[in-house]
Amino acid sequence: MRATGAAFAALLGAAALALTAPPAGAVDPFVVSPTTVNPGGRVALSAPGCSGTAMASSDVFDTVTVPAGGSATATVDWDARRGAVYTVSFTCAGGSPGSVRLTIAPARTGSTAVPTVTRTATVTTAPSGVRGGLGGSVGTWNAGELAAGGALVAAATAGAVHLVRRRAANHRH
Repeated sequence: MRATGAAFAALLGAAALALTAPPAGAVDPFVVSPTTVNPGGRVALSAPGCSGTAMASSDVFDTVTVPAGGSATATVDWDARRGAVYTVSFTCAGGSPGSVRLTIAPARTGSTAVPTVTRTATVTTAPSGVRGGLGGSVGTWNAGELAAGGALVAAATAGAVHLVRRRAANHRH
């Protein structure tokens, strides 16, 4: 029984470690965020698959240089066709190309009334949409976070081994 419990604990620890490891190839080589934007909106561009700088271009914004390990911002043209899907082309400094799709949000439909302005002043509206960042999901590995994650996995494995051994000790009497 003791060998079975130890084998089970080792298997449980290996499973926990395997589930916390990122899958191979999980990093997208080219990222556009958000993937759906209103005309005049801004998108964040990054190229984690490139070892150096990258160039990003599209029919709806000017060519942008994306620094190695970082991101850049592009403003979508106001005359971008609503509901259309555009291609954002990336080219790494090393030469490996790639592309990502960017969707322009469709026009809003429904019963929302358009307000009328009776003043002579010019009314401008800010572009709607979320101005979310990449949230730290793109870039280099953080050694502190990796160490903390490894410590949590080790603690969970040690706890599982302790629990199995304690149960095995209680059943021997």
